[in-house]
Amino acid sequence: MSGKLNNIKRILIANRGEIAIRAIRSIRELGGESIAIYSTADKNSLHKDLADYSICIGEAPANKSYLNIPAILSAIEVSYADAVYPGYGFLAENPHFAEICERSNIKFIGPSSETIRLTGDKAAARQAAEEANVPIIPGSPPVSDLKTALETAKKIGYPVLIKAAAGGGGRGMRVARTEQELARLLPVAQREAEANFGDPRVYIEKFIENPKHIEIQILADEYGNVVYLGDRECSIQRRHQKLLEEAPSPFITDEVRKKMGEAAVRFAKHVGFTGAGTVEFIVDKDMNFYFIEMNGRIQVEHPVSEMVTGVDIVSWQLRIADGQELSFSQDDIELKGHAIEFRINAEDPETFIPNPGIIEKLYLPGGYGVRVDTHIYQDYKIPPYYDSLIAKVIVYGKDREEAIIRAKRVLQELIIEGVKTTKDFHKKILEDEDFISGVYTTTLVDTKYLK
Repeated sequence: MSGKLNNIKRILIANRGEIAIRAIRSIRELGGESIAIYSTADKNSLHKDLADYSICIGEAPANKSYLNIPAILSAIEVSYADAVYPGYGFLAENPHFAEICERSNIKFIGPSSETIRLTGDKAAARQAAEEANVPIIPGSPPVSDLKTALETAKKIGYPVLIKAAAGGGGRGMRVARTEQELARLLPVAQREAEANFGDPRVYIEKFIENPKHIEIQILADEYGNVVYLGDRECSIQRRHQKLLEEAPSPFITDEVRKKMGEAAVRFAKHVGFTGAGTVEFIVDKDMNFYFIEMNGRIQVEHPVSEMVTGVDIVSWQLRIADGQELSFSQDDIELKGHAIEFRINAEDPETFIPNPGIIEKLYLPGGYGVRVDTHIYQDYKIPPYYDSLIAKVIVYGKDREEAIIRAKRVLQELIIEGVKTTKDFHKKILEDEDFISGVYTTTLVDTKYLK
């Protein structure tokens, strides 16, 4: 990596945990200054101590701190920050926050508020994908009444998936296999969509049985240059929540990978995207792929793409926001080796129920081909108010077989005592025949490992 920040020097990080630390590191390497915000629950947080400056912005609940836009804007003002890094979650895909930053002449490190608004609306994004000649699953515009929903389902054929138009993270999604199920589940999905996103709209699409969930990482500068950084396999999920990711996918061919990458680039260009983003697809057993959505932010699983491409994605987020042009083209991107990321959550490995508490003993694994992104330390008290992710353990090997062998050693080496974690769940997955073969789908965990 080379280059320094020229236009944005003081960057406020509107996040916490490992992604805040990840941003601090890149900001420092690029010659900038980092400003951390923290809640009262995070007064002993590592990101607060590692940043150049830190500001307490409110009480523990996220709506009084990390989601409190007026408090964050005040922190930007008093710290003389000229840019804000949103990370993932919280306000990362909030078009209102991005728009306020734009109006206040504060650089939002991500796409424009207009693009965020478009890609955040699943129905609008679906239409944009169709316009960009990106394959989409047969489905409908948003539906508001049962009659329209039944007519749509009859036309495309059961089973169908009811999806929240403004949704994400698996919320507001229901599978209906019959007319009776659709009639029963439509109002349930609408209420859930309203409760989680403030928007009751849902749409209907064909449900693909036992799919693979594969995403394409892209980078797009402000000069029209867009590249894709290979693919990520994200099919190890619990109820639509990702648990483990790997790159590249052991399932798709290089030909399909290229087609998916080119489709992702077309979509990004069509919606005027800039920054780091991910275009997500589902892939059926015959390797037909269909657009799901675009996430206009950094993803939790971005390290596996960095490991196999050698591209520092977070640093390029910052450099793009600084007005710099990508220094490489698509022809320069070459996938080398294999990487796997394990999300270590403070959860019971059998039930996935969160288990916050004090870390009484900690040893993080190391050695060749090992990376750990985390914000925890011995005696750290995990607060109960936020996401349960406490570490990301990433392994790299010359091929998938070596990566799996290394992963077994690394998980054995990882010691976290005082709270339950998902480490033992990942150890089971590494022994699973479907995982080892690479043919696993998004249904593996729900059907085999959930009680």
